[in-house]
Amino acid sequence: MNPMNQKTMYNTASKASVLETNKVLRNTYMLLSMTLAFSAVCAAITTAMQISAITSLLMSLGALGVLFVVHKKAESSSAIGWVFLFTGLLGGSLGHILNYYLGAFSNGPELIMQALGGTAVVFFGLSAYALTTKKDFSFMGGFLMVGLIVAIVAGIANIFLQIPAMSLAVSAGIVLIMSGFILFDTSRIIHGGETNYIRATVGLYLSIYNLFTALLHLLGAFGGED
Repeated sequence: MNPMNQKTMYNTASKASVLETNKVLRNTYMLLSMTLAFSAVCAAITTAMQISAITSLLMSLGALGVLFVVHKKAESSSAIGWVFLFTGLLGGSLGHILNYYLGAFSNGPELIMQALGGTAVVFFGLSAYALTTKKDFSFMGGFLMVGLIVAIVAGIANIFLQIPAMSLAVSAGIVLIMSGFILFDTSRIIHGGETNYIRATVGLYLSIYNLFTALLHLLGAFGGED
């Protein structure tokens, strides 16, 4: 084959790859922004309804079940509806947690806003870093999964142990792990490791959700006023 033709084919393939990556990024951030807004509305509704801890737990378990459906239907157009159901249930499950902070601390509203602001700063900061530097953070996948498993096991164990220091350590660990996942997931989109914007959206949403709840716990522990 003529070297000139090979170069032309390579450039064409490279441009097509860049266009596909940009499309996935655009669709991911668009769907992510819509699901976050929908999730916030659901959280506001369930907070106003003052849902119980049991209802919150059932909504979280329902979201977990829907998550399996989302991944199964990720390649079909119906997946978008399932994504909204998933994020709506998780957002709604926050109602009980938000009511706790609003009722337990005189500065509850400020703590919630600080957690939201902190989450936004971390997400935009890390996403911008991954997008501008274009570094490949795929090597972090194994470490992050191990860290997540350790955090989950420690969190479950502390349900029975009820050690405040362990609870804070788990929350701090989750903040670091979710921050790592934001870098990891964004990097995978940039470098073509994730080409499905449904799965990319769900991954980033979960990182943001867990980052927010962990930050809120830490802020409540260190900055809460009775």
